[in-house]
Amino acid sequence: MSWLFLNEIRDLDKGPGACDIFFSSKGHDAPALYSVLIGLGLLPEDKADHLRRLHGLPGHPHVETPYIQANTGSLGMGISKAKGMAIANRLAGRPRRIFVLTGDGELQEGQFWESLASAASRRLGEIVVIVDHNKIQSDTWVEQVSDLGDVEAKVRAFGWHVTRCDGHDVHEIERTLRALDLVVDQPKLVIADTVKGKGVSFMEGPTLTAGALYAYHSGAPTEAEYANGSRELLEIAARLFRTGGLGQLATRSGRRPERREPRDTQNLISAYSDALLLQADRHSRIVALDADLVKDCGLVPFAKQYPDRFVECGIAEQDMVSMACGLARRGALPIVHSFACFLSARPNEQIYNQCSEGSKAIYVGSLAGLLPGGPGHSHQSVRDISALGSVPNLLMAEPAVADEVHALFDYLVTTAVESSYLRLVSVKWPVPFGYPAGQRVQPGQGWVVREGRDLVVFGYGPWLLSNAWHAVDELQTSAGITTRLVNLPWLNRVDPVWLKETIGDRRAVLLLDNHYVHGGQGEMLAAAIASLGLDPVVSVARAGVVTLPECGTNDEVLAHHGLDIPSLVKAFHAAVGRQRAGTVRQPA
Repeated sequence: MSWLFLNEIRDLDKGPGACDIFFSSKGHDAPALYSVLIGLGLLPEDKADHLRRLHGLPGHPHVETPYIQANTGSLGMGISKAKGMAIANRLAGRPRRIFVLTGDGELQEGQFWESLASAASRRLGEIVVIVDHNKIQSDTWVEQVSDLGDVEAKVRAFGWHVTRCDGHDVHEIERTLRALDLVVDQPKLVIADTVKGKGVSFMEGPTLTAGALYAYHSGAPTEAEYANGSRELLEIAARLFRTGGLGQLATRSGRRPERREPRDTQNLISAYSDALLLQADRHSRIVALDADLVKDCGLVPFAKQYPDRFVECGIAEQDMVSMACGLARRGALPIVHSFACFLSARPNEQIYNQCSEGSKAIYVGSLAGLLPGGPGHSHQSVRDISALGSVPNLLMAEPAVADEVHALFDYLVTTAVESSYLRLVSVKWPVPFGYPAGQRVQPGQGWVVREGRDLVVFGYGPWLLSNAWHAVDELQTSAGITTRLVNLPWLNRVDPVWLKETIGDRRAVLLLDNHYVHGGQGEMLAAAIASLGLDPVVSVARAGVVTLPECGTNDEVLAHHGLDIPSLVKAFHAAVGRQRAGTVRQPA
């Protein structure tokens, strides 16, 4: 990135709309790009202290940031976007080179290979794709997940000009790019051999032993590792300054955000990991499939206990779901794992196809909802309920506490006859209530978290119901308003008899969503309440995400979207106020 911005990208001084184009398709490297832009004065220096903060620098690229040319998302989009940019530039008479950085794990996505042929047939020679070939994807070696084989030969067969270089040697990078200047009528791909974690000895990829998982892609270093890694990088920088005749390396101290004190929290991913093992012990038909997120989805214990029943599919969700479809057709019970944002969207057609066959599969989407806020909107899954809610023969549920994870998963495995989607919040959260003793799982029915007379609030999931609980406390103390708080774990089913009994004679209802309001559980409940024909009519309000999710700390993001405790207190009070003011009228 440094070499490209210092030496290759023309007309940088004319602004991001007029210069040559660079963007990262993989997007996980956004902090590196921010560092380059700050070093060149293209972003303010103080922005470095606002990484993953509200209105700061998002965890993954977003075009609101100057010189960010494309958002990242589910991987594999980069070359396709570059082709569109190249065609638009040609139509406008703007000759611009386009540099796209991809990861080698990203090459497992089908869209990467789909994008190659037409780029060659259109002779889009202004496109240069650089593959960061560090040979490790999220958790382990690429070759152990889905070996890419001879990438040079494969890409060359599509009509591309392919070359290779040491991605850490700027002299070799320069020689490679100068040689590419002579290739004008073919798109170009550079395989840059690199070391993941280069510069910090204990993070460097070659230190990863066989069978071990890489700890620093999706995991943060410990305090000691942070200090040791920083010291190594400063020593390298100081040596380079001396060698280059630049004098003494100058540094300044900054203040890192305080870390939360440990809290007694619900860890739903850990609970799911236990529940999966328990069910696998009982049911030999269970096969677990993963999309390169074995740690984040809680699958490490299963993979160790049942290696023959674990399938690592890599970064290829469509392939994974259709594989599950085949497993289900031949009598297995596939349980399919990825982040909710990717599992609900990219293989949506494949999930629909599987459900249309009448077979049974279970989809488990972790990292669901608005939190964590740090990764940014590409990873904040707030449209998965709407994306999957209308799929026939697909039952959707979200647990609020660890015991409910076990109860719901047991039902989905042993009792449900249709396919299902289990939505899991990954952030650990303190929850002030527990799963009721003796609670029976019934699709479309929930349970009362706490009692109250003036208002009934429906919600689901750990942090949403926890914030609602504390808002109920504050509302009762400040205004004497009591609230019946209800957990409905079913996201696309509701029992109308249970719903009517749960509302009772209360005439103020508030529906909460850890999702876009449009297409969320609240929309289903509002329609169901309207169908009940209650007399007098019920005042129904909804609260959830209504704009593109913001990136920031969890507290910042909740406050911005009106789902923190103070915001919910106001929403609850307003819901009761509307009903008491008599603003609701019986429809004609």
